[in-house]
Amino acid sequence: MDRRPSFSALDIISKVIREHVKEGDLCIDATAGRGNDTAMLCELVGPSGKVIAFDIQEDAVRSTRELLEKKELSDRAEVHLESHSEMKKYAQPGSVSCITFNFGWLPKGDHNIFTKKETSIPAIEAGLELLKEDGIMTLILYYGRETGFEEKDALLEYLPTIDSSKYTVVEMPFVNRSNCPPIPILILKGR
Repeated sequence: MDRRPSFSALDIISKVIREHVKEGDLCIDATAGRGNDTAMLCELVGPSGKVIAFDIQEDAVRSTRELLEKKELSDRAEVHLESHSEMKKYAQPGSVSCITFNFGWLPKGDHNIFTKKETSIPAIEAGLELLKEDGIMTLILYYGRETGFEEKDALLEYLPTIDSSKYTVVEMPFVNRSNCPPIPILILKGR
């Protein structure tokens, strides 16, 4: 039986993050969700690093904290029940190595609650200021059904307006997959 490896938006973004984040870094998980990205970042930054995570849903914050406790990573992270658009209150400009976003809804959560352009674009703008030189921001745009198209369209319209003298934006859409495949995006501070 021929078993080919999967190749998903999450695979692409995780590989980029793993190649970039180092021991001692400060990172932000802007959309904590079930805590998987927060835990991965905590493992990468090691005991001398720190991860700040945000989510607006109590269920997501609880799931993230439980996962971190289970993996004995709680001492490396702060998990806040707050919008990602407020991240500037928690880090200094030019201090963050990596910021990751998964736009859309909470996995196995209420699909009526999802990220919106009104907070997502300000969160990206705040994150761009927080990134240190050679820092990265990763985004995965999840959309489909009755949710996410407005946010996806607004983000894809906004991203080309980011100052190209300071940042490089790479969009990596799956062009031959049906049913609204997630869109991985990478923003690098620097040219």
